[in-house]
Amino acid sequence: MADNKKLTYESPEDEEVDREQPLMSHLLELRSRLVRAAVSVLVVFAVLSPFMKHIFDLLSQPLMAALPQGVKMLSTGVVAPFFVPLKVTLFLAFLIALPYVLYQVWAFIAPGLYKREKRLIFPILASSIVMFALGMLYCYFIVFRMVFMFIAGFSPESVNFAPDIDAYFSFVITMFVAFGITFEVPIVVMVLNRMGVASYERMCKIRPYVIVGAFVVAAIVTPPDVMSQCLLAVPLVVLYQVGLWCVKLFGKKEDSGES
Repeated sequence: MADNKKLTYESPEDEEVDREQPLMSHLLELRSRLVRAAVSVLVVFAVLSPFMKHIFDLLSQPLMAALPQGVKMLSTGVVAPFFVPLKVTLFLAFLIALPYVLYQVWAFIAPGLYKREKRLIFPILASSIVMFALGMLYCYFIVFRMVFMFIAGFSPESVNFAPDIDAYFSFVITMFVAFGITFEVPIVVMVLNRMGVASYERMCKIRPYVIVGAFVVAAIVTPPDVMSQCLLAVPLVVLYQVGLWCVKLFGKKEDSGES
């Protein structure tokens, strides 16, 4: 008969060292995952770096289409013509490598999750990437073209409308992040319902407050013009309603409420 042996320690220090070993192994794994994620971004950046100027020209195309014929953007900084395309390329490299970066996050946290949680988190990560990308595409192909045309149309004849490239980069990144997060609303609604935080009926009741909040958020995030605010607030409200429809179809079933 096999004896059940208990682990004994010769001193409290031995017990403390034994407890620290799992923590050290987790920290080493975390470092390894972070290094892999960083290397993936740098590899993509190295591949894209010869095309930095073309990537920035593509990003600036919506603004250039709104500028008068022959007018170009300005560069008030000495090194801005180099660093701004470099930052744009690095941002694009991060977006391209994002699925692999999120996979490293998933691989680190997956061992500590239950099977039910694993089945829930993987679709959330995948759908989040898709929705964020859709938000950026909507911003680039629709919002930028309409907003820049709108602003250029109101520019007085005595004003040379030629934005600085550094300010343009900051504006573009802010708008990309804002619209990317906005398109995550249906996923957030579904997650809140699946976690039991909010029922379908409760989320229907707070819909008027969501509409008001959407326009408040749009007024804070976007430039101070009505068009850009509406281009952010209206999709936010529509996507919230889409999230409600998803909850009604796939969420937790409770008492039927208003649609």
